[in-house]
Amino acid sequence: MFKFILKIIIVFIILSVIFLAGFLIYLFTGKAPVVEEINFGVTFSQYFAEQMDFDWKEMYLAILDELGVKKLRLVAYWQKVEPEQGKYSFEDLDWQIEEAGKRDVEVILVIGRKVPRWPECHIPEWAYQLNESKQQEELLSLISEIVRHYQGNETIKVWQVENEPFLIGFGECPEFNKEFLEKEINLVRELDTDKRPILLTASGELSSWTQPASRADIFGTTLYRIVWSDVFERHVEYPIPAVFYYKRAQLTKLLTGVDKAIIVELQAEPWNHLMIWETTPEEQDKTMNLEKFKEIIEYTKQTGFEEAYLWGAEWWYWLKEKHNINTLWLEAQKLWVKS
Repeated sequence: MFKFILKIIIVFIILSVIFLAGFLIYLFTGKAPVVEEINFGVTFSQYFAEQMDFDWKEMYLAILDELGVKKLRLVAYWQKVEPEQGKYSFEDLDWQIEEAGKRDVEVILVIGRKVPRWPECHIPEWAYQLNESKQQEELLSLISEIVRHYQGNETIKVWQVENEPFLIGFGECPEFNKEFLEKEINLVRELDTDKRPILLTASGELSSWTQPASRADIFGTTLYRIVWSDVFERHVEYPIPAVFYYKRAQLTKLLTGVDKAIIVELQAEPWNHLMIWETTPEEQDKTMNLEKFKEIIEYTKQTGFEEAYLWGAEWWYWLKEKHNINTLWLEAQKLWVKS
């Protein structure tokens, strides 16, 4: 009897290894359809621009008018929209959305607690004093105010609810609660009379795609090539072929029925162990420069994705204005301003 059970276990292990090897071969080999004309956009963070000690409005208008972008991902930071409990301030966000609308720019608006830029979870000082249950209650009130405030706004095309919610262990965040995420999503669907699609996002390399995609109308993946590893205390370049993202997206669509997949965060700035303004252009050059920027654009064309939002417009501006290095700004400009 023992020998029979042992044989079954061995056969199971062998079949599992064969299946896993076949699956990896599927993901890592072949080619995706090449997309020559990708719809590129950028993420803009008022919070990050202010951290870099810039007039954020000047930076924002430069991104709109000098780069000529037509797709933007903007962020409704909780601490800016509700600086005092129960007192809402939409002035800055309204201005961003209004200026985008004047130029026929399409906007994805990110709402929630975990949103783009470090420390990932953005919480006003007054909310830190609340326990998790009460903080969630206040966050649902915030989301309600935002959705109602932008009813009928034709510039906002998509709601993004939270940012990479299923990526655990990255950022300074409370413990992830799947049931609360579903409450947020359901609340947006219930309140939004315009019935705009909901986008959920995931790390391209470090987390599940099916979990967020199964709850979304649009799925967004990040795509990073060179990252800083605290474990190894050095930079690591992912040895991942472009076709990996295409095949993973096709499989995710098949398994979840999500309508559309995009690259929501395409690395176009350096990732170091310190903040950008704490490192020199020479240090930054090791992980992102003009040549690497061109490479990432070509790499993206091999992924089969038709829409991608670059991550780093604030840094290109920082290089241009603080260090008189405009090569990346001018190269990025070619994506939108055709000669």
